This record gives sequence, structure tokens and C-alpha cells, in this order.
Amino acid sequence: MKLTTHEIAQVINAQNDYTQLPDVPLHKIEFDSRLIEAGDLFLPLQGARDGHDFISTAFEKGAQLTFSEKTVPEPHLLVEDNLKAFQKLAKYYLEKTKVPVIAVTGSNGKTTTKDMIASVLAQDFMTYKTQGNHNNEIGLPYTILHMPEATEKLVLEMGMDHPGDIDFLSQLAQPELAVITLIGEAHLEFMGSRENIAKGKMGITAGLHGELIAPADPIINAYIPENQKITRFGVSGEELYLTKLIEHKDRLTFETNFLNTEITIPVPGKYNATNAMLAAYVGQHYGISEAKIKSALEKVNLTRNRTEWKKAKNGADLLSDVYNANPTAMRLILETFQSIPKNEKGRKIAVLADMLELGPTAPELHKGLLDTLDFTKLDRVYLYGPLMKNLADSATDQPVSYFSSLPDLEKALLEEIEPQDQVLFKGSNSMKLSAIVDKLV
Repeated sequence: MKLTTHEIAQVINAQNDYTQLPDVPLHKIEFDSRLIEAGDLFLPLQGARDGHDFISTAFEKGAQLTFSEKTVPEPHLLVEDNLKAFQKLAKYYLEKTKVPVIAVTGSNGKTTTKDMIASVLAQDFMTYKTQGNHNNEIGLPYTILHMPEATEKLVLEMGMDHPGDIDFLSQLAQPELAVITLIGEAHLEFMGSRENIAKGKMGITAGLHGELIAPADPIINAYIPENQKITRFGVSGEELYLTKLIEHKDRLTFETNFLNTEITIPVPGKYNATNAMLAAYVGQHYGISEAKIKSALEKVNLTRNRTEWKKAKNGADLLSDVYNANPTAMRLILETFQSIPKNEKGRKIAVLADMLELGPTAPELHKGLLDTLDFTKLDRVYLYGPLMKNLADSATDQPVSYFSSLPDLEKALLEEIEPQDQVLFKGSNSMKLSAIVDKLV
């Protein structure tokens, strides 16, 4: 972050006399006082506790300066709203550095697609991307202000919980290229309908001054701005589509209508072939050669817990996809898992936990997964959580076990999973299936 005290004060319209402070460079900005190092700027935010309570701690750790909404004894810049000042500073920094932004959103696959795009762009450009899940009104400006000074391309993931979230993030980041991976059912609880989700995701065009890459799903058609340049992907006949797809247990091989090469990526799930195709198109857009695109995708490193094969201590194969869950994502991973050949003398087991934030339709959406469960390919299904009880009650004549307690589920799996088995884990992050995966591994 190449900014000085007085420059920051001017950008955020500090209300106190900042000219009395030394005009020195600030190294970075942190809202967690535990991460503060010498020369940093502290950002007190309102969370479970008021961030102002940690200002003294931040200075003990070496903070040079703090934002503050009230007068404090430490060197500070007085503002009405710390978060808004932070966001204003991030927007200014992007304008100052002129780093091109590639924005990515979608109900499913946005993190994987972001990782893949960054991997491809890094072949020719100094590329920085959203770290972890920093994709909201705090995480996105944090990412911007933490990008290395030499950054040439910035890949920003944009998340949505409520209407208007993506519009705001897009207006802040002003992307020159934007990707929507999928319109699904995530966050129905807050958005109300899939149409509202489509409208919310299309908010990515609010600050866009270039091309939009979006699925050929007619649900977005009503929300495409006039004169918006758009490239659609999906089935044959669209601008971008897969011409060949071969699924393996731990990888995918595919071809597209716009590349002259076959690509193999080190992750399962046919939806990941689409994500990789989008990354390849972005790479082509920026002039990266097919050879480099192929190389980047074949060596891509993805954010943890996104469709990841792991080995249990007893030798069983575990397919962990436990970061988040919605009906679209659940169906896609089940289809992939069911299509993989069984290990010799092994069983195929699915462990499914609640999909959260689906609103009033949640019970029916869980019950509706029964159509996707193929018991000619699945030997056993373990269901966990109050919402999954709806699915369990609809599958009474099938090899389904229901658990209302995570410890009980863990105990059953530890006792029953055999070395030759393949086991899928899928559920919302807060259902904590990752803890069971870690225990098994």
C-alpha cells in the first residue's frame, strides 16, 4: 500500500487537523489488531466488540496511525464512518494505481473460477487475487489495499448476501471484465427468488466498463443493460462451450470451441470444466498463448475445501466439498461422484449436511434432492441436520441413515468407513463436516 498519512487524510476527508501528524508512508491496513505490525494503519470496525476498544493494543504492536469515529489519544484520522472511509480509500487506490480488475461472481464456482483465472493471468502478468473468502464490503477493499505494488492484474471475487451487494462492489472496483459463473439458489433466504438472485448477480455491471461473460441462462436477459457487450457460454451454439469432456476420479479432460488444444485439470466435477473454460477465455482475452493457458490450468492450485480428494488414515478415498452448499452445487457434485467408477470391492457413500440460507423453500429443496440420489450407484447415504431430515423422511425405503448430532455422525463414519470406500462430503460450511473430514484424514 503506497500511501502516506496526509494523502490518506485528504482522500477520506479527515475531520481533525492531520497536518500535525508526520506525513510518512503507511505499510498496510489491518482491522484485526493481532495482525498489526510496525508502521501499519489500524481500522477499528464494529463486530462482536467495538474495534475502538483495540486501538491501544494496535499501537502497542507498532501501529503508526488509526482511523477513528471519536477523538482518541493515539494519532488518528477522525471520520464519521470507519468502514465507508476504508471503502473510499480502496476506490481511490485503484484509481491511482490503474490496475485492471477482473470481477467474478456466481452462485457456485466463483472461488474456483477466480483461482483459475488468476493462475492463467499469472503466466504473463503480476497477478493478485482475493485471498480466502474476502469477497464482501470489507474483504474486497482489504484485498485492493493489500495487493503488491507491482500488481498488473487484480482478480476480485464478489459475494452476495442481500440485494445491492454486487452493485456496490462493482461500483467500488470498476472492473474492465466481469464473469458470472452460475445463477443458482444460494441465499434464497435473503433474495426471495431465483429472479432476484439473477438481478443481484447482474449488479456486477453497475461499475463494469468492458465485457461481461455470463451463462446462457434466459433468467438474466431482463437485467442486461442496454449496449452491454456480453459473451454467453453454455451449450453448443453459444459463443463459448465445451466440445469434449471426459471425467475421471481426480481430473477432467476437456476441449472448447475456441481453443485448439485439449486441457486436463487436476480436479473432478464437470462444472469445473466450465470454470476452467471461462478462465481460458479470460486468458485469451488478455493475449495469453494457448500453451501457457494449458500449462496454468493443468497446475492450478485451488482454495481449500473446493472439491478436493483426500486420503483417510485407513486408505478410503474422501471427496471433500464442504465450503458451501446450495441445491445446484449439491446436484452437480452428486452427479459427478455417482459417475466415478467404484474402487475394487469398495462402496460409494454420500455424507450430506444441511444447505443453509434457502429461506421458506428450504424443506422442499432438501426433499427434492431425492431425484438426484442414484441408489444403483450409491451404497449408503448419511444425512445430517434438521433440514436434511426432510430428505431422510422421503427416502425411508432406501439405504439412508439420518443423524441430528455431529458427534453421532462422526462416530458412525469412523466405525463404518472401510479402506476401499469412496466417500463424498457435501454441506454448508457451518455444518462443520470439515471437522469429520479432518478427523478421518
